[in-house]
Amino acid sequence: MPSTLEQIYSEAQSLDTSENLAALIQGCKSCHSDALEAIYQEFNDGVSVESLILARSKFIDTLISSVWRFFFKNTETQVSLIAVGGYGRQELLPYSDIDLLFLATEASLQEHGETLEQIITFLWDIKLDIGHSVRTIEECIEHAKNDITIMTNLMESRVICGDEKLHTALTPQITPEKIWPSKDFFQAKWDEEKDRHRKFNNTEYNLEPNIKMCPGGLRDIQMIGWIAKRHFDVSRIFELAEQGFLTDEEFEIMVNGQSFLLKLRFCLHMTTGREEDRLLFEHQIQVAKILGFKDTEDGLAIEHLMKQYYRWALALSELNDLIMQLFDEQILRACDAEEFLVINPRFRLRNQYLEAANDKVFTNDSSALLELFTIIANYDNINGVRASTIRQLRENRHLIDEEFRRDSRNQQFFLDIIRSPRRVASVIKLMKRYGILGQYIPAFGDIIGLSQHDLFHIYSVDAHTVLVLKWARRFSYEDMRERFPIATQVMKRIEKKELLYLACIFHDIAKGRGGDHSRLGADDAFEFCRQHGYNFRDSNLVAWLVRQHLLMSYTAQKKDLSDPDVIRDFALIVGDQLHLDLLFALTVADINGTNPELWNSWRSSLLRQLFYETKRMLRRGLENVIDKQDIINDKQLAARELLLEANIDNTIIELLWSNAEDEYFIRESAVDIAWQTTEIACNLDSDQPLVLLKSDNDLIFAGATQLFIHAKDKKYIFAIVTGILEQHQLSIVDARLYSSNSGYILDTFYVIDADGVPLEDDDPRFELTKHDIIEQLSKPNDFTEIINRRTPRQLKFFSIPTQAYVTHIEGKEFSTLEVISADRPGLLATLGTIFAEFNINLINAKIVTLGERIEDIFFITDEHQQPITDPQLCRTIENTICQRLDQQVAETDQPQQSL
Repeated sequence: MPSTLEQIYSEAQSLDTSENLAALIQGCKSCHSDALEAIYQEFNDGVSVESLILARSKFIDTLISSVWRFFFKNTETQVSLIAVGGYGRQELLPYSDIDLLFLATEASLQEHGETLEQIITFLWDIKLDIGHSVRTIEECIEHAKNDITIMTNLMESRVICGDEKLHTALTPQITPEKIWPSKDFFQAKWDEEKDRHRKFNNTEYNLEPNIKMCPGGLRDIQMIGWIAKRHFDVSRIFELAEQGFLTDEEFEIMVNGQSFLLKLRFCLHMTTGREEDRLLFEHQIQVAKILGFKDTEDGLAIEHLMKQYYRWALALSELNDLIMQLFDEQILRACDAEEFLVINPRFRLRNQYLEAANDKVFTNDSSALLELFTIIANYDNINGVRASTIRQLRENRHLIDEEFRRDSRNQQFFLDIIRSPRRVASVIKLMKRYGILGQYIPAFGDIIGLSQHDLFHIYSVDAHTVLVLKWARRFSYEDMRERFPIATQVMKRIEKKELLYLACIFHDIAKGRGGDHSRLGADDAFEFCRQHGYNFRDSNLVAWLVRQHLLMSYTAQKKDLSDPDVIRDFALIVGDQLHLDLLFALTVADINGTNPELWNSWRSSLLRQLFYETKRMLRRGLENVIDKQDIINDKQLAARELLLEANIDNTIIELLWSNAEDEYFIRESAVDIAWQTTEIACNLDSDQPLVLLKSDNDLIFAGATQLFIHAKDKKYIFAIVTGILEQHQLSIVDARLYSSNSGYILDTFYVIDADGVPLEDDDPRFELTKHDIIEQLSKPNDFTEIINRRTPRQLKFFSIPTQAYVTHIEGKEFSTLEVISADRPGLLATLGTIFAEFNINLINAKIVTLGERIEDIFFITDEHQQPITDPQLCRTIENTICQRLDQQVAETDQPQQSL
């Protein structure tokens, strides 16, 4: 018991149980409050968390015993008050559930039932978070037979006060010989663990992990203890080490990993004042501060905290896999017949699990550390690696040093893995899990557990890298053709697919070093490829992919793809079809491996458009400059044919088109020009704004619902439209805004719903959105902000200082405004208001949301349709945007941090 708790402990022992009920309640409350403050202070003073949770358990024992004495006045009774579960094993954090079992005979329940109810009520009154059950021995046995959780809780039971003979009588009735034989118990608990892991997507890497329940969490350690207790009859995990079941290193990992997780959980309880096991964004800053993590050049304190968490979770999860497999061999399959298949003198299959032929395989020939994985990559009937061999891998992976890496035999083994026609991603994942990949590629070892504190990158860098490789591999599968038609076509054309796989492995390998990770990673990739025998052409190709892995995504999402110059500039960098194919596959894999919510129909359509436009440019020849007038003529010719077929008079066509600017015909498709012209012609006599919506089925723009507005120009149109779309939970991904000589606007917005897909044809928002826009645009020239949506919880904990930049490229007819800020409801409407105040004419907008942040691009002119080039005016616009958006965030969210 830590010394500063002695006084509190004594107070609990000396509570005057002869006093009246109210006085005892107040005394217990005060004593409990003092005890919490004392353990918080001890924690801050550096006392071990294990000592503190044991001290809290003993304190609660004393407190409850005092309550027991008050109600039973130390009289003999056939009732036993028993601690079960975590409280039973004396692991009690500040706000953990205090699980109690009142064990009694049938007669004593009749006699003392009311008193037991009074005790339970009293414990609630003094604010103890108890879970309780009242049962006889027979009821305990019956419930335990039918419920593995109850059985598990009873295994960790101990008497606090009352009749100990009842607990003594219960214990032999719940042994493996009577109920839940160790084989059945293990299978049930293993199934329970698998279900639990599935709820967390079978990954240790979660943005807001549950310290207790996630893979690699405290429950995984407890699982090992329960099975060991049931089968080996050991009360503590260290006894497994004493029996040789755990190595010293494994025991040390388990002890130190558990200690770190308990510290995290203790901090969460302390900072939230409740039982909280989720390391939510709103708690991460405070927990990092309490545990002494600090911001450095390499990352934020939060990121250092999460890296350490992920590394421990991965180590504990790997250890859990190992030990559960050992349990499986010794408990479930102990009597099974064994099938052997000798693969070579070093390895064999035992019941479809690969194992080393003897315990000297890796020490005699360290190349076997990689050879093992080449075997897995080339045999379909291998279910995994035997636990004993996993342990050998862990013990010998230090043999992978610089000399090992330069050995041509080892290099060939690695190439055999990366070139394997099957299981490439799963084998690389296995190499990462067992620490082999990080040893063979030291730069990869540096990114294990490395994370970025945002909502965009939901996996650590190493987990993301393996997922990107997995996605790239999937593009070779026939069942991916419908979802990824271009990527699957591309993969069929790529002869050396391993070049793409190597680019996947290296594309983010330099994150966390400082500097441009794409360039640093390209240098690593080139050196690796040359060391492994690739010629300069292939090595440069892999390095180019790593260096340019963000280019295609950036171009598609942030540039105007209707601008021939944009396509030509991109094509000049790409150079040929092979580079385009590889970069497309890497880009799609990268997006899908970053966050499953990022890949939506709109991003797909943008990349598809960029791919096909670049492909056409490459076929035509980069030296052939496209004449914009040719584009206009071709579009008008095709649209006119459609309009004449629809019986639209040519005179009306000429009248409407004569008022439209050239950019309208360059950027819009012939089909859309015909559709919009038809609708305008049919509504010439109406004074109301024309608002149209359709979910476009065109190959290029099938990813969003198109909103078209033809109305009299007014100052706040962009603010009005964005506000209404926000109200209907529709997100703008692209906006093309044109004015005409007649004083009307021809505005097109592309929108998607919260799921990232276009609206269904029968969606009621079609008519509601049209109605609201028409109503607002029909009002006088004013604007009342109509945003009324709450900021999602996760977004509130990211305060990103707004950045705004107005730039102009010589020769362009517009200026570019880039805005980077925290994503919040009403942001676009606020920007629209600022545009109106400065008489800014918006001609195009690319709206990009990346987790908690927006990175939007606006193409703008002044009121005279000229680029904005005055430096003073540019600075004023930038400052106004930054001040207004930051003020908006501060007023609505009161953010807790700044990135």
